[in-house]
Amino acid sequence: MTCDPASANPLSDNPLKTREDMSRALHNLFDPLLPYFSAGNARVRLDGAVAHFDRAAADLEGFARPLWGLAPLGAGGGEFAEWHRFAEGIANGTDPKHPEYWGTVNGRDQRMVELAALGFALALVPEKVWEPLGGRARDNVVAYLKHARQFDYADNNWKFFRIFVDIALDRVGANFDRSLTRQYLEELEGFYIGDGWYRDGNVRRIDHYIPFAMHFYGLIYSKLVDDDYAKRYRERALLFANDFRHWFGADGATIPFGRSLTYRFACAGFWSALAFADLEALPWGEIKSLCLQHLRWWKDKPMTNRDGILSIGFGYPNLLMSENYNSAGSPYWAFKAFLPLALAEDHPFWTAEETAPAEAARVLPQRHPGMVLMRNGGDVVALSSGQENLQMRFGTEKYAKFAYSSRYGFSVESDERNFAGAALDSTLAFSDDGLHYRVRETNQEAKLAGDVLYSKWSPFRDVEVETWLVPAAHWHVRVHRINTPRPLQTAEGGFAIARRDFELDTLVAEGSSAYAIGEADFSGILDIGSQVPRTGLTQKAPPNTNMIIAKTLVPQLRAAVPAGQTILMTAVIAANDKGIVTGAWTTPPQAPDLAELEALVASKGARVSAIEAPGQMP
Repeated sequence: MTCDPASANPLSDNPLKTREDMSRALHNLFDPLLPYFSAGNARVRLDGAVAHFDRAAADLEGFARPLWGLAPLGAGGGEFAEWHRFAEGIANGTDPKHPEYWGTVNGRDQRMVELAALGFALALVPEKVWEPLGGRARDNVVAYLKHARQFDYADNNWKFFRIFVDIALDRVGANFDRSLTRQYLEELEGFYIGDGWYRDGNVRRIDHYIPFAMHFYGLIYSKLVDDDYAKRYRERALLFANDFRHWFGADGATIPFGRSLTYRFACAGFWSALAFADLEALPWGEIKSLCLQHLRWWKDKPMTNRDGILSIGFGYPNLLMSENYNSAGSPYWAFKAFLPLALAEDHPFWTAEETAPAEAARVLPQRHPGMVLMRNGGDVVALSSGQENLQMRFGTEKYAKFAYSSRYGFSVESDERNFAGAALDSTLAFSDDGLHYRVRETNQEAKLAGDVLYSKWSPFRDVEVETWLVPAAHWHVRVHRINTPRPLQTAEGGFAIARRDFELDTLVAEGSSAYAIGEADFSGILDIGSQVPRTGLTQKAPPNTNMIIAKTLVPQLRAAVPAGQTILMTAVIAANDKGIVTGAWTTPPQAPDLAELEALVASKGARVSAIEAPGQMP
């Protein structure tokens, strides 16, 4: 794939192999922001779209988030000609009498998030953003930070933000109530599950916020502070690295899953933070490869606008998939990936030869996120027990599908009143009127038994579904037992693959199967023994619904189920190999024995951590 010239991707011609390459990438991604700095340099406004918070906070976000990469650049001695903007911007933004004042924090506020980046910069490069300030400006900065930190931070990774402010206040010699720091450090301990895994608060989900927030901040803390918490953070990161490395494919792609995917290569932030913290959780060559290979994966993605500014979206500009808290400056959390720029050229992260991570098992259960990871060529598929996020836009698609793929991503829906035309990839949808539809949103129960996932869920209040997900070599099998008091229509989808222009793709729907063959990929879905007849359909999904590719094809099976109990048996396959149509597609897996699956879950099923409330784990 060649880079779309309309995107002006600043990474497109960068080999991203060396420290110099990473430095150039940071400069090339930052420079397009320069025309959008305000006259007093305290605000960066990139477009007219808004988030749920006020415009001043959004402008602060655009100003502050690049510091996650720029502060390490400065700490590592890298050249950067714009530090005066940040020193001036910090002075003006914290001055209540200046027209570019960021506004006063008077409760839980987006400013709290962005002040963590300022705290990080003040701690890491005070000579760039603190020492140039005069006495009155310094007083304003300290007063602003101290005022903000007295309010209650959200009960999740936000607690680290006050800790970063506190580290900065300590570095600049301010007096403040340190008991609050200790309180938040202790409250963060309540989110730890075990084996290196956290929750991001008292929620029924585990996503990329664990590596690029909980571990990321903890590892930075462990570099800046020497205490018992720092030791714990390092010990947990050692455990987590051995699990998280399996979320990455051979091409550097990670499994898109959960919210805030517009932060893009922040997904490499965990590997970058290991380097920053001098923690060799894996051999340095593997950590380096996981970090840089992920950055390289983004080189051909049309992820920026024409002027090189990171767009809201994932693989391409896409407001549809965004969160209500995404402003135009939000994507610059991606700069978390640039932490290794703080390291000297002779650091082992930079001197090590990149080496691919050690070969992983083809099937790997992970109980805490409730996933069974499957490797098929370069792709990594996560069969998912079904996590919960009913607060965020498209939280159901981002957390509760049956499968997520590093190559095929997942799709969000664009019209909840289009049952006939919906993408419905990796999900089972029910409709009682042929227009509206419901899918798995949350579970009453979720268990992992060996490499089999089980869940019990209800698309409607009076309908109960039990689902078993079973890996089967190149395939995976889904078994659904549906109990409904009334007839329903159903649609079940496989993986979404790229759709070409000029109708060049092959779309086949034969009886109870359907598949699509694109330029490079095959995706198919097959009924393997359901109790009702099903009809294959290759869906031309609505545009801009998939996270990675703007136009996609999704093979589906559709059926009517009667009142009572119905069993559906489905096999799904997708791969970057068109030859599958005459290979694996012709030898599908056999339908599993449902009684054996039930017995397995009954005898060996362990509750999935992600959907258990804290304190409920056995």
